[in-house]
Amino acid sequence: MIALTTAAETHGFLSPTGVEIAFLLVGLVTFGAALVTVTTRQLVHAALWLVVTLGGLAVEYLLLTAEFIAWVQVLIYVGSVVVLLLFGLMLTRAPIGRSPDADSGNRWAALTVAVAAAAALVWVVVDAFRTTWIDLDGPAAGSTEATGASLFQNWVLPFEALSVLLLAALVGAIVLSRKAKADATTPSGADTRPDTEGAR
Repeated sequence: MIALTTAAETHGFLSPTGVEIAFLLVGLVTFGAALVTVTTRQLVHAALWLVVTLGGLAVEYLLLTAEFIAWVQVLIYVGSVVVLLLFGLMLTRAPIGRSPDADSGNRWAALTVAVAAAAALVWVVVDAFRTTWIDLDGPAAGSTEATGASLFQNWVLPFEALSVLLLAALVGAIVLSRKAKADATTPSGADTRPDTEGAR
């Protein structure tokens, strides 16, 4: 059970602690890395900036005294998901340099949807935790025992479903790479019928 306190009574927004300042700075770096991830036209660079983004989120979890979630973030997302993405890029022979064809031209529509989704998420989180404060200077509240019990009792089915989706993504990348290789080895206009004229 996460221990929640009324730390707002001891200090306000005009007297932030060192942990809160570090949280804000890491959040800005993470936000900048996320922007570069979705705006760059180089697929490999996008994957590498995604590593920075996910690593920044892990640091944020550590600052919120949720060490179990932080290490899960590092081991699963940084250590598995990003590696899976890089393997998918290699298997599908994605270009290393700039990829102008990767831009669909719907940047304004995507930006509108992203801003609307972010605003809705921020509004829901702020409305749900408006009067809740976490004592960042106190003992660790998000312990491994409490978080692990909640994860593997209440969220075990979505957790296993995510692993199946990752496996399906890897199999799909292998199938796409083999299909592209087969199309490249067979000439488009080649006549595959046996030559019977010379045998007559």
